[in-house]
Amino acid sequence: MAGNSFGDIFKISTFGESHGKAIGVIIDGCPSLIDIDEDFIQSELDKRKPGQSKITTQRKESDTAQILSGVFEGKSTGTPIAIVIPNEDQRSKDYSHIQDKFRPSHADYTYQMKYGVRDYRGGGRSSARETAARVAAGAIAKLFLKQRGIEIFAHVSGVGKLEAPNLDSNNLQDLLERREQNIVRCADPASAAEMVTFIDEVRKNGDTVGGRISCIIRNVPVGLGEPVFDKLHADLAKAMMSINAVHGFEYGSGFAGSEMFGSEHNDIFVNQQEQVKTLTNFSGGIQGGISNGMDITFKTAFKPVATIMRDQATINEEGESTTISGKGRHDPCVVPRAVIIVEAMAALVIADHLLKHEAYHNA
Repeated sequence: MAGNSFGDIFKISTFGESHGKAIGVIIDGCPSLIDIDEDFIQSELDKRKPGQSKITTQRKESDTAQILSGVFEGKSTGTPIAIVIPNEDQRSKDYSHIQDKFRPSHADYTYQMKYGVRDYRGGGRSSARETAARVAAGAIAKLFLKQRGIEIFAHVSGVGKLEAPNLDSNNLQDLLERREQNIVRCADPASAAEMVTFIDEVRKNGDTVGGRISCIIRNVPVGLGEPVFDKLHADLAKAMMSINAVHGFEYGSGFAGSEMFGSEHNDIFVNQQEQVKTLTNFSGGIQGGISNGMDITFKTAFKPVATIMRDQATINEEGESTTISGKGRHDPCVVPRAVIIVEAMAALVIADHLLKHEAYHNA
């Protein structure tokens, strides 16, 4: 299987399956002398781990990160950082009923056709459990970016047809505190209450629902990204689209920009206190594929979780029609736990581009 690595300089490779002994990640290219705060890494994993609330899967995993290499006396050494996260609460018997059946909208059929074999226990490598390894790596990237003053914040901005209003604070720490005060991880308290009620109703009905996560990246220097194939927003899009259940990505004005006139959409440059800024930010902080110093803003759309607690028609490995029952422990809506995954992938992209930018200018 190819495609298990991401990044060019700040590069990660993940390994492991949902019901295997462990999952993990190798981080190559992390600069030396970065303060590695293991408590911070664990707090990031705690935001993604299952069993957090009534609106998430009830699988119980501590997601305890074990750093095996690349860190000495609390600092990165510049050598590969290996992190392993043991699996503790597998219930493989929950999946015995799908051993020879293909779940609708899962990777079961495509895996079987491509590789000739599949791990039906929770989807194996296709399971979103793999993203815990990304979160651990993203935490390392965040610690690196923190030393450069770069901040990343994401929250649930929509569930189903519910949509939170635009954020009313420029203080990302304030937004973070508001986000963590509710189980859906929406920074708007009123919207959060509606979302929690809605998701719980969907869960009780044996169904699932999709949602949207909005992200802000602040204090990114001008010049990250390349103008042709390695555009910054293209790499962010690839990062987000690699997350399980993601079906859409837009940055800046996104699809709404297609309904505007150029006279409305153009971001006018101004000089504010000897710094170049723009009066609006429809570009989402990226122009010509290169960061312009404004906030980078994007939104990621997640489809409904494919496993629903209802009987569905499907086929088996022999091509025969059959019925499949939803069993096991699954999220009714993935976005509350996916917020930290979005932040992690954004951090990996920015860290990689920052190192490439510095390598180019220091050559």
